[in-house]
Amino acid sequence: MSVHVMRGVVCCLMARHAAVVTLEPDERKILETWAASRTEPYRKVQRARVILLAAKGKTNSAIAREVDLTRRMIIQWRQRFVKERLAGLSDRPRPGRPRTYSDADRLRVVETACTTTPPGATHWSVRSLAEATGVGRDTVHHILRENRLKPHRVGTFLRSSDPNFAAKVIDVIGLYMNPPENAVVLCVDEKTQVQALDRTQPMLPLRPDQIERHTHNYKRNGTVQLYAALAVHAGQVIPRVEDRHRSREFIAFMNQLLRIYPEGDIHVILDNVITHRSEKVQTWHAKPKKQRVIFHFIPTTSSWLNLVEVLFNLVQAKVIRRGRFPSKQDLTAKLLAYIERFNQEKRIFQWTKTTDDILRSRTSRTRH
Repeated sequence: MSVHVMRGVVCCLMARHAAVVTLEPDERKILETWAASRTEPYRKVQRARVILLAAKGKTNSAIAREVDLTRRMIIQWRQRFVKERLAGLSDRPRPGRPRTYSDADRLRVVETACTTTPPGATHWSVRSLAEATGVGRDTVHHILRENRLKPHRVGTFLRSSDPNFAAKVIDVIGLYMNPPENAVVLCVDEKTQVQALDRTQPMLPLRPDQIERHTHNYKRNGTVQLYAALAVHAGQVIPRVEDRHRSREFIAFMNQLLRIYPEGDIHVILDNVITHRSEKVQTWHAKPKKQRVIFHFIPTTSSWLNLVEVLFNLVQAKVIRRGRFPSKQDLTAKLLAYIERFNQEKRIFQWTKTTDDILRSRTSRTRH
């Protein structure tokens, strides 16, 4: 029998008889970890399952049906594992056009974007970064996306310099997440200088293929000050609208809250503006009947700790930003109408960030 005939017989026998797979204990452990993984690439999970099923003595056809691969692929992965063990399950290098830019080029793009700025400008664009690094614009764009870098965007932050930051955070978060039994916890603040703006021409309404439009110029019809107390655990808001923002108006609002809650302690979370800490307020607070109001001041420049700011953001978005107000009375009526609907819905803002999370974020060097 010739050599060619013998080779044909061997190939035929190999095709008919699947390669026998036996596993060492450490190989089985690794394959079982891959097969159960939710983070490994799916093809790696699939190949691990193929070998584990082959080690159980299952036929190629049965394995193919179970892992959703062709019988030919099952034979290939069995043979490669028998010859090369775990290394045989990795992808082979694929032929193709060599890379135009090296890893060093890509690293240079990232380093340039993160550590420098272009001459005469504040931030990089794809075009300027490509010119500075000598890398093609499409590649620069791909590198930035791949590394989730956005030189065209900028965020803001403000670090509180309050020496009692930690103690105040613990105090306020405790009221949010573990309040005293039967306590009334109110977040109090003022949305000041709310302008009653009216447009100079009628609005053009929404229609198909056309957004709502109004003129960019407007008429000023005065301003109001919106005082609000958010009952944290009840989802209710007590509003008050004033013409001015002084200690006198703040005291009047506090007296209103005392009438609404005639018994028990009232825990009031508020910021550090002068109208909350003035001599007039301190004199009012020193009276025996007023001392059941307990002030909890948030750290300086930390308005995000006051939950009533969430309400003010909603008011800004839903009432003020696109509103038309021919008078202060009209603005006041619309503000109070929105808060009335809010109270009917009884929406409760749940605070979720713990004290440890906040303090850990504050001590982070980069604030990321």
